[in-house]
Amino acid sequence: MDIFDSHTHLNDTPYQGKEAEYIENARQLGVKKMAIVGSDTALNAGALALAHQYDNLYAIVGWHPESSKDYDAAKEALLIKQLADSKVVALGEIGLDYHWDTSPREIQRRVFRRQLEIARSLKIPVSIHSRDAFDDTYDILKKAHVEDFGAIMHSFTGDATWGQRFLDLGLYISYSGIVSFKNAPEEHASAKIVPNDRLLVETDAPYLTPIPYRGRQNQPGYTRYVVEALAKLRETTPEVIAKQTWDNAHRIFGLKEKA
Repeated sequence: MDIFDSHTHLNDTPYQGKEAEYIENARQLGVKKMAIVGSDTALNAGALALAHQYDNLYAIVGWHPESSKDYDAAKEALLIKQLADSKVVALGEIGLDYHWDTSPREIQRRVFRRQLEIARSLKIPVSIHSRDAFDDTYDILKKAHVEDFGAIMHSFTGDATWGQRFLDLGLYISYSGIVSFKNAPEEHASAKIVPNDRLLVETDAPYLTPIPYRGRQNQPGYTRYVVEALAKLRETTPEVIAKQTWDNAHRIFGLKEKA
């Protein structure tokens, strides 16, 4: 069983100096490829460094809504340069976060729109963060005609109605460890309606650790338990979910399997 963790933060502080160990742990659990996600200058650089160090790792670079107040012309110029790197597969994670409100909402919306413009011009998909902000996220994505360049709703927490609305925009829907929780009825409902060719799995490690390790630090290898949870919800086997999400990750990221 080959699994693709489509969104993880192996570039974050908890893994520093131990990346090889976590990559090996993941391999033993069937997690063979990972997209390492940035969110600001330091984490974008870390994602790129890991992607170039390991053949089976790829980078996603962009400016997270919580950091959008620090986004300026110089940082945009660097981001555009980074997006040309051969190991970068998407722009992200970008979007809106009205839960923490670390950056003013109008700045979040402006930086989100600008990064979508960049993605359109470069024809690169985007990884979307949306917390307590589905209405504005949907409106901005729709006006940007996101279907023209592709997007992932990362760690999706919406119900079936919201899931269908984002699917109708052409998005892929990615589930994290939350989908394994017993008290996640909305995620369970939406996970059942996502078409086979739009489904993705992720850990968002070090956050959102799935059952059976909830309460401990997450790691990329635990994508396996997300696969198992989805298989149970969708009344199929982990092998089927792993293959579907593996193929979908390669498609949205524009990757080809090596011969």
